[in-house]
Amino acid sequence: MKKILLIHNTYKNIGGEDIAVENEIFFLKEYFEVETLYFSNKKLLSFQNVISFLTGSNNKSNKILLKKINEFKPDYAYVHNTWYNASLGIFKILSSRNISVLLKLHNFRYFCTRSIFSVDHFGKNTICHACGSNKDDQGFFNRYFEDSIIKSILVALYGKRYFKLINTFNMKILVLTKFHKTFLQDLSIDAEKISVFPNYIQTKAKSSEKKENTVVYAGRVSQEKGVEELIEAFINTDNINNVTLKIIGDGPKLAYLKKKYPHPLVNFLGVISNKEVLDHISSSLAVVTATKMFEGQPTLLCEASSLGVPSIFPVSGGIGEFFPSDYCLSYDQFNYGELTRKLEMIFDKNFAKNIGNENFLFLEKYLSMKELHYSINKILL
Repeated sequence: MKKILLIHNTYKNIGGEDIAVENEIFFLKEYFEVETLYFSNKKLLSFQNVISFLTGSNNKSNKILLKKINEFKPDYAYVHNTWYNASLGIFKILSSRNISVLLKLHNFRYFCTRSIFSVDHFGKNTICHACGSNKDDQGFFNRYFEDSIIKSILVALYGKRYFKLINTFNMKILVLTKFHKTFLQDLSIDAEKISVFPNYIQTKAKSSEKKENTVVYAGRVSQEKGVEELIEAFINTDNINNVTLKIIGDGPKLAYLKKKYPHPLVNFLGVISNKEVLDHISSSLAVVTATKMFEGQPTLLCEASSLGVPSIFPVSGGIGEFFPSDYCLSYDQFNYGELTRKLEMIFDKNFAKNIGNENFLFLEKYLSMKELHYSINKILL
């Protein structure tokens, strides 16, 4: 049995990518011998981290990786997030040991200082490519990352090195969608290096037959996620009297939105466990997002489909690839009047149930263990 060492730098606050990695480990262990190596960003940015940003390598992380390689002797290294403690130096270590590398790109950090192409930069309803398009700028002095010039400089340096590594390093690049593959090819990345390999979805919750009159948003409560626009679209729907919008999660806009919308049918639940999130989704009419970004494979929407719950989402990035081609609950990004109309459609419980069942069947086939096993074997060979 082939050995895979999965490497991932967890985020300060657990998010969709961390959950996706856990699901991926569950899938891989069905077919391979798997060991994991986690790095963490929970500690504050240190002087050593700054040095590692400037040099492109973290000596402490490199030593940890070397120890793991000597103990496990992997055939493949499957790398997910390296930001920031893992550092890009791990690729040199893996190369020196002749270990085949697969890199999974969950976001666009190699091309955008904030890892998202959001409207935050200019406050307009258009996707911003300023950092990536203008390689001489890359957001150095724009406070694009956590409103900090210093952090923006460090992240931009990281992004430049990351893009160069993607372009030149001998490895397989795995992306979640055909959209992302085309995006990389347009940046002159060799198409032979890129394979589409979506995340496996492992949902332990069961679909609820008893539906509540609720619609769920779960995720970061921030400007780029469009939560305020979602709330406005929701309270402008007709026949809203019996339906509640649940906002699950935390973020920089939470306090502001709670104060602005003391609406009896808008409930802010804050941070709850993943099991509780799934329970809320399972009993809801639909999940909804008004994201202003390019999205890869939104964990929330895929988990909803696995529970037979429909999703409402904007046509952006590769989201639509995880739904039937004739899907009727997507809307043009930034068209919030259309979002309101889509919300009104799922107030019909029978309609919502039928769409949810169609989504379940589509996802069950597209992201089945059998399909993904075939894909990963083809990639490795």
